Amino acid sequence: MPSSPNPAVRTIKTYAVTPRPNPEAPRKLDMSSWDVPMLCFHYIQKGLLFKYPPDLSMEQIIQRLRNSLEEVLFHFYPLSGRLRVVACEGGGVTCHVEVGIDGEGPEFVHAVADGIGIADVVAADGQDLPEFLKEFFPLDLGINFDGCTNPLLAIQLTELIDGIFIGCVFNHAIGDGNSYWHFFNAWAEISRGKAVGKEVMLSRLPEHDKWFIGGYGEPPIKLPYSSPAEFVVRFCPPLLRERMFHFSSESLAKLKARANHEYGKGTISTFQALSALMWRCIMRARGFPPEQKTSCRLAIQNRTRLYPPLSPNYFGNSVCGVATSTTVGELLNNNLGWAAWLAHEAVFNHSDSAIRDMVHTYMKNPIVYYLNIFDVHSIMMGSSPRFDMYGCDFGWGKPLAVRSGSANKFDGKISSYPGWEGGGSIDLEVCLLPEYMSALERDEEFLAVVSPPIKLDVLLGISDK
Repeated sequence: MPSSPNPAVRTIKTYAVTPRPNPEAPRKLDMSSWDVPMLCFHYIQKGLLFKYPPDLSMEQIIQRLRNSLEEVLFHFYPLSGRLRVVACEGGGVTCHVEVGIDGEGPEFVHAVADGIGIADVVAADGQDLPEFLKEFFPLDLGINFDGCTNPLLAIQLTELIDGIFIGCVFNHAIGDGNSYWHFFNAWAEISRGKAVGKEVMLSRLPEHDKWFIGGYGEPPIKLPYSSPAEFVVRFCPPLLRERMFHFSSESLAKLKARANHEYGKGTISTFQALSALMWRCIMRARGFPPEQKTSCRLAIQNRTRLYPPLSPNYFGNSVCGVATSTTVGELLNNNLGWAAWLAHEAVFNHSDSAIRDMVHTYMKNPIVYYLNIFDVHSIMMGSSPRFDMYGCDFGWGKPLAVRSGSANKFDGKISSYPGWEGGGSIDLEVCLLPEYMSALERDEEFLAVVSPPIKLDVLLGISDK
């Protein structure tokens, strides 16, 4: 059922963030062939829900978060700058990040959500995600190009009746999900150290040297536009229903075993089986004709697939989309294992040579990508259950939940998160047109796999341990 109208979320104060100066930070940072195409995507918007920190006033919480944010940005200095688009002699434009500009750093917002508590944010089983979540994030529906004038990083701390929500808005042209959660965890690591009065040496430092493929001259990458007016396109999502669905480790183990048994292989992964399940069930819910072509798209990391591999601490975008396609009739007439094997093959074939071929193709005709590249006959699996979201302990315990804003959402977008209880469990945030969500909620194959969500009293009781 759709959620109720938005309660009031009031901004109390907006603070400028002044990072500790880093003398080794270059003033100008080039952008790679994985960064530049993202200029018209939305900022990443993810956030963490916490119980109210014990023995701390709101002023103390704000001060600790701001101080630790200023320190962590010493290492993650690209987030302290602005984007710059420069017209080239003879035509074309280039884009880079400029760091160290007075008065143009990140921002930190303190807000209050009147009448909203932890239970409202988590939402009961069977309910859509509440609309007010979108108000927990600044720069809503801003595109990455807006980083020319807006902060590349904005944080909003929202006070709830019995908890707090930390929303982090991060320019997607600066980094991908891997880089986003690297930053979020590093910020929490410094804050956790401050809680016990010690200085922190970060366990993982970001690496800022960008990866470029040879044969195309020195960066920056030149785009074939005379001005931003030729490539800036804003995407506004349609009216969607959004729900979180939980899959326990036991349910996923059975799903993986089923997929491998049905196809007679032993190499289909849990996530490939889950992706195939969602693809089949959503296409059944949509009711398209058998001859309609459909695709399952998956966001996939390049870091470990390149040879030599990039460091896991590479800060920037290093992600591609891979896809496998068939017709609706073939997808639904064959079994789960058949669909999961298609997903497996798409992932398996994403090798060093495949990545380099994709980059060569892009460099021959560099352009800006748009969210409308995701067609209405397909699904897109984004984010990753491998990201350490629940490790973001700021000194007051494990988060209770992960939630997102309105960014980069469309019909068929699915974001995957680790389950709160760990152990290989997964939560999926599913965005669908209302009629398709209603059909999915009745789909027998889907209902046989999805698990009951973690109960609120369990979240509140175990999070102290």
